[in-house]
Amino acid sequence: MSSSLHLRAPIMRLGTMGVLWALRAIGLMIAPTCVLACLAPLYASAPQEPSEPLTLDAAISRALAANPDLAAARLARSIDAAGLAVAAERPNPDVSIEVEKEAPRQAFAVSWPLELGGKRGKRIAVGRAALGATEADLRGLVLQMRNDVRRRYSDAVVADAKLGVLRELRDVAERATATAQTRFERGDAPRLEVLQAALALDAADTETSAAAGVVGAARAKLNALLALPLESTQPLTTSMDASGEIVTSAMVARARAASTELALADRRIDEQRAKASLARALRVPDATPTATLTHGAEPEFTYGWRAGLSITLPVLTTHQAGVVVEDARLAQLAAQREAMLQRVVGDVTAASALAEAQRQASVRYHDVIVPRAKQVEEMAQDSYRLGQTGLPALLQALQASRDVRLRALDAVAQFQSGVADLERAVGAPLP
Repeated sequence: MSSSLHLRAPIMRLGTMGVLWALRAIGLMIAPTCVLACLAPLYASAPQEPSEPLTLDAAISRALAANPDLAAARLARSIDAAGLAVAAERPNPDVSIEVEKEAPRQAFAVSWPLELGGKRGKRIAVGRAALGATEADLRGLVLQMRNDVRRRYSDAVVADAKLGVLRELRDVAERATATAQTRFERGDAPRLEVLQAALALDAADTETSAAAGVVGAARAKLNALLALPLESTQPLTTSMDASGEIVTSAMVARARAASTELALADRRIDEQRAKASLARALRVPDATPTATLTHGAEPEFTYGWRAGLSITLPVLTTHQAGVVVEDARLAQLAAQREAMLQRVVGDVTAASALAEAQRQASVRYHDVIVPRAKQVEEMAQDSYRLGQTGLPALLQALQASRDVRLRALDAVAQFQSGVADLERAVGAPLP
């Protein structure tokens, strides 16, 4: 009774308006809670949209379309396009007005420089060659982006596969722990086996947790490259199994025909040839014709005219030194291109041999070694479950199976890395 009086007393002191304001405040606090409580089951029961699978080709396409670094590199096109427009400009005419005290008292002159020797056309050729070099450079950046996506995609796939192997072995260790406990309770095994099985389970838990962190890091790197949310977990569906045989001669022929590095060198040479041609055109002097209208020479004439032509004589400055400089640069670029070709052929030959060896190792692991390891693992589990062998033999078999399966995935990762190195050496996309 005293508590009810205690609660009513403050309300009586508030008065009628105070009570209304208090009830309104309580309603404002309770209403959102009630709304959320009503909507919570709807959100809980709403089906979650499954993440769409992400193939390697789809990942490459997205990176080429959405990567900010590549988008910034594409802006170089507009710079070279503007430079081409500048190269196509013509010189402006000069207009002069003279007022003199002597006759004729006024003169109105117009002079218009004329570029001789095809200077404007050769400037345009230089601008077009520069634009071609930029396009070739951009193709190289696109190839590098493809290469980066291939590497990070394969890293994420292999990391996820390793996590699957460790989770599977963790489940096996958990079943072995349960079996050891059952055998101990029946008196068929010492407590040592229970402790050993628990220790193996703890180690498997630790390795699984570490592998999950590696998967998260690999997916974050891939998502960042694709401009996706870093926490995105789209399933990666492209298999990383070894493909067909890698033939060195075919890879060398592809590099000679489609290497972006060699193509960029060719475009640089074309640009330098255009610059050398422009340097020769600069040796031709320009002419500046002038037309003048005169006025105020009475009584001889009221209006008169005169025409003139000025040409700079190439006596001291002949621009021959500029031609020598551009020719020397052209010779240097040609020599660098030949050296580059030899290096590319060597790199492609070495990368092809290494990738083929890694492919064969990956195929042997996939076709022979891993199936045998799984068979040994299954036999060891059955033997321990039936009491034919002890726990040490099972743990040894599990450890051997784990090592073999992880080495198989390492072989897959090395092969994919070798393919990425080969693609970079060839300088052209590989299937």
